[in-house]
Amino acid sequence: MSDRARAAMTADETMELLASARKTHLATINRDGTPHVVTMFYALRSEAGGERITFWTYRASQKARNLARDPRLTCLVEDGEDYFSLRGVQVNGIAHLIEDPAGVAAVGRLVAEGPLGVAGDVVDGYIEHAARKRVAYVVEPLRVISWDHRKLGG
Repeated sequence: MSDRARAAMTADETMELLASARKTHLATINRDGTPHVVTMFYALRSEAGGERITFWTYRASQKARNLARDPRLTCLVEDGEDYFSLRGVQVNGIAHLIEDPAGVAAVGRLVAEGPLGVAGDVVDGYIEHAARKRVAYVVEPLRVISWDHRKLGG
């Protein structure tokens, strides 16, 4: 068995990492074809077919403009400080836009309440205000790649 195959995570291990992390490195495609990579807070949202990465951003942001032109993206969630503790999940997929204020606010609330651990009632005013200037996205995964170098021994 190759090191690549040995290091792959199970579906449960993949979901555990995605559920426990707070940030993703989000890559979209600029107009000139170069990657635009930013770090984003995210949360998982239950959808038909399982838990999906969801995030919100300002409507006029570069990533929103890129996704309006081309909805393909990559999300990378990683953990570990050295080679034999490194683990990660890369989700290549399609971003599905949420524009309605209630839907955007719901995603904002998930991001605030979930991995950030902020109670909803503390940030409700901020979320309602910010949702007017934002859009949200749900990521439809097309390909998921994972690795856990802890499985390699070291």
